Amino acid sequence: MGDYVRQMPHHGSADLARRPSAFARFHIDLPLLVLLLILTGYGLFVLYSASGQSMGAVIRQGRYFAVAYVIMIVGAQFSLQRYTRWAPWLYLGGVAMLVGVMFFGVGAKGAQRWLQIGGFRFQPSEVMKLVVPMAVAWYLADRPLPPRFRDILVALVLVAIPFLLILQQPDLGTSLLIASSGLFVLFVAGIGWRYIFGAVVLALASAWPAWMFVLKDYQKQRILTLLNPESDKLGAGWNIIQSKTAIGSGGWTGKGWLEGTQSQLDFLPESHTDFIIAVLAEEHGLRGVAVLLAIYVLILLRGFWIGVNAQTSFGRMMAGSLTLTFFVYIFVNMGMVAGLLPVVGVPLPLVSAGGTSVVTLMAGFGILMAVSTERKLVTR
Repeated sequence: MGDYVRQMPHHGSADLARRPSAFARFHIDLPLLVLLLILTGYGLFVLYSASGQSMGAVIRQGRYFAVAYVIMIVGAQFSLQRYTRWAPWLYLGGVAMLVGVMFFGVGAKGAQRWLQIGGFRFQPSEVMKLVVPMAVAWYLADRPLPPRFRDILVALVLVAIPFLLILQQPDLGTSLLIASSGLFVLFVAGIGWRYIFGAVVLALASAWPAWMFVLKDYQKQRILTLLNPESDKLGAGWNIIQSKTAIGSGGWTGKGWLEGTQSQLDFLPESHTDFIIAVLAEEHGLRGVAVLLAIYVLILLRGFWIGVNAQTSFGRMMAGSLTLTFFVYIFVNMGMVAGLLPVVGVPLPLVSAGGTSVVTLMAGFGILMAVSTERKLVTR
């Protein structure tokens, strides 16, 4: 914690007036904390209905939130210098765990994504959502910005290794989230638009080879279902059809809390996880969704503000990547539930039930708070 504070001469009452607030001394960004508390509280409110009025599910999710808040606060206590020093070792450890999943991983539902040590099972790919952007930011931080072509290639290699290892598990949704988190670092670093345009052209050109040789049959089916869900109404298209029905039936005001037919009568699968926003839209209408979107927008704006005011390039790149990745979570989940994107299993951040994703997101907010309070403590 000593990495944060500069020794300053004493100037009596004037010095006391400039002293950092109690929240800043504990490395807590108060506006961000308040917004997160509002969001998680709103999430528990929606979860009670989405889980079939299960107080047990709410209590279990509340425990996940409690653990996640502790991890966020602990993570905020470390200086960015420490994160910079840890980044390459965390990256190497994360890649080693992903390789370990290939040989010793535990499988479920046709995917091999977990490692089990004793009675503890965890998913290394979740850790990489933070480690990959951290590693890319570490590599670029001490180099000229905007990054040169050679540095861009090295950064892309850092992104590609975990992306490919996770893709073969298979876990397309998580691999794309991790790739985007690393690419966002390059974007915030000021990569030239000619490289961005070239990447878009390359992605379009690789669409057909990816369809023919990379995507699994079930992943292709998700895309086909997106284009025509009515082709398999009782099978692959069921989730999208029911979620769109729930969203449309809610109108502006909704049917009322605990009054949603699609969710309460179990027509809507995964109503407490990936499709929870359909429950919110059906019971509370567009107004309820607008409230949630407003909270998300305020969190995003706070994240961007922290990034813009960061004192170091590492902090700026991390804050930008974490905030943009949070936006991708929101965009992909809402697009998926509305039938605009394929179903890829991305939860609605801090609203969907779950533990691992909540802890990962809150750990990221801990790093964001470290960036914010570094600014306050260094400049005073």
